[in-house]
Amino acid sequence: MKITAIETLRTEEFSNVLWVRVHTDAGVIGLGETFYGAGAVESHIHDTLSGRLLGRDPLRIEALHREMLNLPMAQSSTGVEYRAASAIDIALWDAFGKVCGQPVHQMLGGLCRDRQRIYNTCAGYGYVRSQNIKPVSTWNFDESAGPYEDLNGFMTRADAVAESLLAQGITAMKIWPFDPPALENEGVHITAEQLKKAIEPFEKIRKAVGDRMEIMVEFHCLWNLPMAKKLAKWLEPYNPTWYEDPIRMNSPQALGELARSTNVWITASETLGSRFPYKDMLDRDAMSVVMADLCWTGGLTEGRKIASMAETYHRPFAPHDCVGPVGFIAGIHASFSQPNTLVQESVRAFYTGWYKELVTVMPVIRDGYVLPMHGPGLGTELQPAVFDRPDLKVRRSEV
Repeated sequence: MKITAIETLRTEEFSNVLWVRVHTDAGVIGLGETFYGAGAVESHIHDTLSGRLLGRDPLRIEALHREMLNLPMAQSSTGVEYRAASAIDIALWDAFGKVCGQPVHQMLGGLCRDRQRIYNTCAGYGYVRSQNIKPVSTWNFDESAGPYEDLNGFMTRADAVAESLLAQGITAMKIWPFDPPALENEGVHITAEQLKKAIEPFEKIRKAVGDRMEIMVEFHCLWNLPMAKKLAKWLEPYNPTWYEDPIRMNSPQALGELARSTNVWITASETLGSRFPYKDMLDRDAMSVVMADLCWTGGLTEGRKIASMAETYHRPFAPHDCVGPVGFIAGIHASFSQPNTLVQESVRAFYTGWYKELVTVMPVIRDGYVLPMHGPGLGTELQPAVFDRPDLKVRRSEV
């Protein structure tokens, strides 16, 4: 079997999402996805990677993964090179599963559990749907889109959001109320008034539901180390589950210092590309929970290596999702196949909303757990309506 064409698809409306379809001479088409900078990733795929991949055997996934990243500019980051390789890698695993008639989680070693616990990232319907994905400027509240505008919800009525999630069996939620002051003050200071406002959601949640709800805190790498240490101490009385990406993920030493200063887990990081920076962090005892986004860090091939390495350090694995539907589904397959998966990220505004506009099958989420996908490969395809969209841009490289 040979790769005969590589096709990329993107739209104006969902401008951050790029899909890749890998075509073969056997008629099998693998579907992959990445997120952010879709135009730049598209160019790299067609201008650089297609010449390395066309005519090759798509089932030689490890060899092709190495080929895609054996470039001088592909230096263990979540830049264009890694995002492009991630999308193609996910598509290759999808094709592998389709050839064998098995779901991707089976190709990765099989189910480690029958259901996987999820948490809800409290994003809203319009979050990250524009080109600019700065954390505050793209919050894009849209209360009319549905019942789960959880971003505005956690900022204004966190108690009601927590109660709503518990009613669905979801017992963990992630929020980021410290982003506005971080951006306003460049991550070096917070006023007493800003601190009081940022802590309000924690107070409301604990008053309304007590410890029945776990709270994960996302900091989006926006704080410097001294401020991150202060914030960590101020939040400890509310018993958060973890602090995610509190500082920039470019200093294992600094992150290790932060980890030693708090009894709350440090989770890192969707912003790391490849397994190598994870090892640097793990060697410094800088992270308690290993998070990876398969659309950015090298796909399923690299993601499973990161999870396996985390296990050797006795650390849990937690796939990231706040991107597109194919990446979400790939993360779920990874979650089920890894013995050390702690929890799977999800966004109910996404999986009940715009994800369903784009793919044919979504995973079943019930009582706070996601269930395995059963179709061959990833178990989903792009909706036929995607191919008829007037804002669709398609580019194709072929033999």
